[in-house]
Amino acid sequence: MAGAPSNYWGQGFSPRGDKSRFVLPGDFRAAVLAASGNTPTLCLDKHHKLPCLVGFGLSRAESFADQILHEERVALDRGEPFDPDERAAQLYGFIRSKFDESGRFILPEHLAEQAAVGEALYFHGGGSHFTIWSPDVLFTMGAGWDSAKATCRALMAEGPGRAKRK
Repeated sequence: MAGAPSNYWGQGFSPRGDKSRFVLPGDFRAAVLAASGNTPTLCLDKHHKLPCLVGFGLSRAESFADQILHEERVALDRGEPFDPDERAAQLYGFIRSKFDESGRFILPEHLAEQAAVGEALYFHGGGSHFTIWSPDVLFTMGAGWDSAKATCRALMAEGPGRAKRK
């Protein structure tokens, strides 16, 4: 077993640091560490619907088979098409990135490109995972994201070295 399942809540912000590294916020770091069997392994992928990335610990992958079956049943009940192979490719295609004791990790360029990542990341809890946004992309989202946008702006404005306020 990779570790205990985790719930991710809260928010965080990280400007791009030296060597193009970002910092996984402390609250998320502890949860990812626990969910990855106390190994510093952050799982990352492009979100399958939103224009952002998704992050989680290794234990989440243990629920993917059940998630696929559930989603397939829901789609069939609604008379909607569902491709379990495509969904499995979306879920199991994540990369594993190591992070150090300070939470610094390298975001692979191919993922950064897919989420239009610039000089900062905003982290937003989402239960079994968390989303990772380019602030510029987050600010284009609809009204349902107003709270996240306000929090991102507030975190950006805190302290020296933060990105310019939007």
